[in-house]
Amino acid sequence: MASFRIITNNPLVKEKFGTVYDVEYEDVSYKEILLQVRAYIQSGHALLTHPLSGSIKPNETPYKSVMIAAAAGPAADAESEVLIENSILSYETFTHPERIVPAAVAADYQYVDFTLIAGAVESASRLGH
Repeated sequence: MASFRIITNNPLVKEKFGTVYDVEYEDVSYKEILLQVRAYIQSGHALLTHPLSGSIKPNETPYKSVMIAAAAGPAADAESEVLIENSILSYETFTHPERIVPAAVAADYQYVDFTLIAGAVESASRLGH
């Protein structure tokens, strides 16, 4: 079993990786994914990918996939805590809750998020994680 978990709201990530890796999928907002990741970090899991990875800003896409360590450490990882808190702040600063993403572009955003996390999965798998 892989030593990482993917937290996502992207159905494409669930479809492609859900039967192979530990994928926690929920149909929630981008912000809710960040809050779920923060809860994992507070319980001792470390970030393995940056919560704002890629060149897509949180106000541009509704989809987010974040890789964390599957096993929790004895305490919260300080660097991960700073990264997730700053990511939540960035989300709140740049995102307008009333924004609606047209269905025609939702699939494109899913694919972009999928390719970002797929690169991380490939790297982690190559390193034996």
